[in-house]
Amino acid sequence: MNTRDWPIRSKLTALVVAPVSALLALWIFATTLAFGPALDLLSAGTLLYDFGRPGETVVAELQRERRLTVVQLAGTAELPELAEQRRRTDVAVAELRRRVNGERLRDAAGELLDARLDRLLGALDALPAGRGFIDRRQVDRTGAIGLYSGMVGAAFQAFTALAALPDNDLNRQALALTALGRSRELLGQADALLAGVLVTGRYAAGEHTQLVQIIGNQRFLTETAVADLPADDRTAYQRLAESEAFVRLRVLQDELVRADPGRAPRLDARAWETSQEAVQRGLRDFELTQADAIADRTVPVAVGILARLGVAGVLGLAAIVASVLVSLRVGRSLARRLTAVRDAALEMAERRLPDVVTRLRRGEDVDVAREAPPLQYGEDEIGQVGRAFTEVGRTAVRSAVDEVTLRRGLNEVFLNIARRSQGLVHRQLALLDRMERRVEDPDELAELFRVDHLATRLRRHAEDLVILAGAAPGRGWRNPVAMVDLVRGAISEVESYDRVDIADVQPAATVGRAVGDVIHLLAELIENATAFSPPGTRVTVRGQSLPNGYAVEIIDQGLGMAAPALEEANRRLATPPEFDPADSARLGLFVVARLAARHGVRVQLRPAAQGGVTAVVLIPHDLVTSEPPPGPPGRREAQGAADDRRMAKVTRLNTLPRPRSARITRERGDSSTAVVPLVPSRSVPADPGGDGDGLPRRVRRRGPTTRPRPTAQDAPAPRAPEEARRLMSALQAGTARGRRDGAAGTTAAADLPAAGDGTAPTTAAPISPAAPTPTTAADATPEPDAPAAPPQQPTTATERDA
Repeated sequence: MNTRDWPIRSKLTALVVAPVSALLALWIFATTLAFGPALDLLSAGTLLYDFGRPGETVVAELQRERRLTVVQLAGTAELPELAEQRRRTDVAVAELRRRVNGERLRDAAGELLDARLDRLLGALDALPAGRGFIDRRQVDRTGAIGLYSGMVGAAFQAFTALAALPDNDLNRQALALTALGRSRELLGQADALLAGVLVTGRYAAGEHTQLVQIIGNQRFLTETAVADLPADDRTAYQRLAESEAFVRLRVLQDELVRADPGRAPRLDARAWETSQEAVQRGLRDFELTQADAIADRTVPVAVGILARLGVAGVLGLAAIVASVLVSLRVGRSLARRLTAVRDAALEMAERRLPDVVTRLRRGEDVDVAREAPPLQYGEDEIGQVGRAFTEVGRTAVRSAVDEVTLRRGLNEVFLNIARRSQGLVHRQLALLDRMERRVEDPDELAELFRVDHLATRLRRHAEDLVILAGAAPGRGWRNPVAMVDLVRGAISEVESYDRVDIADVQPAATVGRAVGDVIHLLAELIENATAFSPPGTRVTVRGQSLPNGYAVEIIDQGLGMAAPALEEANRRLATPPEFDPADSARLGLFVVARLAARHGVRVQLRPAAQGGVTAVVLIPHDLVTSEPPPGPPGRREAQGAADDRRMAKVTRLNTLPRPRSARITRERGDSSTAVVPLVPSRSVPADPGGDGDGLPRRVRRRGPTTRPRPTAQDAPAPRAPEEARRLMSALQAGTARGRRDGAAGTTAAADLPAAGDGTAPTTAAPISPAAPTPTTAADATPEPDAPAAPPQQPTTATERDA
């Protein structure tokens, strides 16, 4: 039986029940063992009066009938006295049968006495048949003596069974009285034998020898029985044995022993009968007196035993009750204290410690002593266990405080590094912007564009650190931004931007507070789509307005993800976990989940129809608004010139919405577009056949061989301040005029010029919607044969995430 999983109360109950049950069983056994002898003593009087007296009467009557029977068999005539004696014997036997068959005697008798009583009754049942044999003289004197002696012997065997008292002195005295009765029976046998000899005048064969044996046995039994009597009873018997009848009977017995067996006994028959009757009567009275004394002594002895038994029983019962009460109280106390320790430990493990960790992560201060109060459960082992649990709880709380402090410090480190990196990247972008404005060589401008693109991606990775630290990125917009510009801005922050196609993007806009985070979120998903799909495949981005928001789908044609991996990724996206620095394999998912949870955006990954994965971004309805209408530059600048400049730095595209075709596709650069001088002049008019916004379209190409690229040794041509002022004034006037004209006309879906950073007006170049080509005052479109930027491998764990 396995008891390891038992409750503590069951174990303590088992510990209590086993010894208490053993003690109770021992008490019952001892009580029963002492109570039985006491009942035997109390029933000794019943046995004496219900069997002893009637049995002794039957024995006396049988002894008289035996003597008369032998006398009759020795003579020739019928004795009238025998018939009368038989009647008295039958009366005594009937009374004995009535007493023996009574329930009172049988209940008080033991198994041995029951058996011997049944044997006695069986012997008495043979009495009528024996009398018949005697009356028909079919038995001799020896047979008649044996018949009656057998019945008397059965009676004395039953008397011996009465001498089974629990008290040793009483039992020894009862056995001595039984022995005296047997010796008296031997005197009766000798008298019966001698009565037949006196009638016939001679001994039959063997009768003298039998007589001598009977006399010797009688004297031996008498001597042995008297030795076991108490001192007072022994003195009383000695006085009885010194009486005249006893002395005369002993003298006559001596003469019979010394007589010649071949001659007729010379004995005074009258003296023998007188002495015999006196001795029989004296012994019988002595026996009855001693039997009554024994019966009287059994009651006090039984009462004493019962008294001792009562005291012992009460004390034993009190001990059992006390044991049970003490066991229950101690067991209940132990169970209660252990249960309290268990409850306190469980409360610490399941409620207090998680609550402390939650509060610490919220930035609250935690008092260790208050959150892990000491468990006071005494000074014993249970109290020591309680104190140990207290120390364990305090250590756990301190560990949680230290862990949260470490996490907080780690987040601060992340945030500090990210802020520093962001500052450096912003300074780098500003520097690149100034350099792009000054550079006129198309190859150098292309290289600067590549560096600008890398810096833009680097800024996104710096924002990843800010998000991991739990802070918000620094970029923000006040005015809504068109969805197509958000998609373009996200594509501009991806390495393989040339593999991304913009499909149907229905008109809509995102409120300004969520623009930066939505761009970052889409950029992470597009980065994963390009990184985990073959280089020759395309990534498609679609946008669609729904009743509950705006859905952006990013579809790749990669290997896809297994169902368990998709389920795990969606679970992480739905419930963003706490950032664990040890788990850096899914930082992209963590960043996306954080950004989505910040604005209530739902992101879900699904298997694509043609293989790969489709990432569905559902922007909630409260973040979606109508697309900003086109307007004159003055009003746009009044509404959000700063937002336009920030969006231009993100996307290198103008945030001013344009009419678009039904399907926006990836555009390719065309080398046959109009040529505009790289060095603008004050007199450069807007090309009426150019872009719809009035700005000239330029194609990057190498200058004539007569204008070699400047080398490091070439000194720049000096330019007067007045000339520079005239150039900038002409550029500003041309840009403003071109924008006013472009607002009134229509433009191609992909010809979206980008704004500068707000320091100076810029011109626009035809770029693909997916190509994050920065635009500055010195924009130039790349030539068809210009080498593209080499593909780059993901530089952070965020770019490698699936």
